[in-house]
Amino acid sequence: MTEVDRLMDFIDLKAQQARIRNDIDRRIAAVLDHGLYIMGPELVELESLLADYVGSRHVIGVSSGTDSLLMALMALEIGPGDEVITVPYTWISTAEVIGLVGATPVFVDIDPVIWNMDPELVRASITEKTKAIMPVGIYGQTSDMAAINRIAKEMGDIPVIEDAAQSFGATHHGKRSGGLATIGSTSFFPSKPLGGYGDGGAIFTDDDELAERMRWIRLHGQEKRDHHPVLGINGRLDSIQAAVVIAKMAIFDEEIVMRQRVAERYSEVLANAGVELPKVAEGNTSVYAQYTILSENRDQIQAVLSQAEIPSVKYYSVPLHLQPVFSNLGHREGDFPMTEKIASLGLSLPMSPYVSWEDQERLGAAISRL
Repeated sequence: MTEVDRLMDFIDLKAQQARIRNDIDRRIAAVLDHGLYIMGPELVELESLLADYVGSRHVIGVSSGTDSLLMALMALEIGPGDEVITVPYTWISTAEVIGLVGATPVFVDIDPVIWNMDPELVRASITEKTKAIMPVGIYGQTSDMAAINRIAKEMGDIPVIEDAAQSFGATHHGKRSGGLATIGSTSFFPSKPLGGYGDGGAIFTDDDELAERMRWIRLHGQEKRDHHPVLGINGRLDSIQAAVVIAKMAIFDEEIVMRQRVAERYSEVLANAGVELPKVAEGNTSVYAQYTILSENRDQIQAVLSQAEIPSVKYYSVPLHLQPVFSNLGHREGDFPMTEKIASLGLSLPMSPYVSWEDQERLGAAISRL
């Protein structure tokens, strides 16, 4: 393999670490020194930073993005017999947690422009059993949260849970993702725009009562020592992961701009490649958790990129409504045509703040050989 054909990282975490390694080492050393490895002072510091960043009254650092969604549902006391509206084009954790509390996921299709929950389809899916709506900020930008919130309010103040695992750092009409709903959720999984070096996540809310319940749930339902008023889970965030995320927050806004520049360069390089490029909705900004193109020739493009040692990923190629674990819902192929279209055509390209112009040109040249 020549220097020209060197392996390209799908997500370059090494370049980012090189920038902040000294700060990370210093913060991890502080954890080792004080020995408060779980829910130590770093957690308090991180929650304060995140609250200021998003503009939320309460932030609860937790063990993962999946657990943050689970705790949100538990705090809302959603369970058997209830329904939660979400989308079939997302990672399984979004719908998985609905099933774990005994509720039923009700899928609605995605819109054709930004591939997020279509608000026009939400209203018709609301029933007396609907206890929450859970939109997802896929690939780096939010759903039309203003429209979804408006529908939720009109239909009986239905709580909205924003899954911001991929869109954290993005804005919707000037307000940051994570703070756009009754409860916001994000993930610190390493590949996320703001990631740690292991599992972690955070919950955001302005509701004092919900915040209190979620803090109890995070600690096995414990309000105070030897007093557990609700069922909870082990949902605590490790101090070392909090320390890593604190260090990364110092460069997060700069990295968002860098991601947007990488996306702009991709759009230039691929302008004549015969593929559909991602779009950002009016009123939105994107953090480009992924840069995803659509093509009828997806498999050929992926093969050509692989030959050039350029990785790519077909995310969510089997949508949730076609997953065997949800077969009891009775869905079949064709039920959600836009989801199935994007799932069959989408290909995500290497994306991080540190993708070089040279690598992007190499990628464009590889695709142009088709």
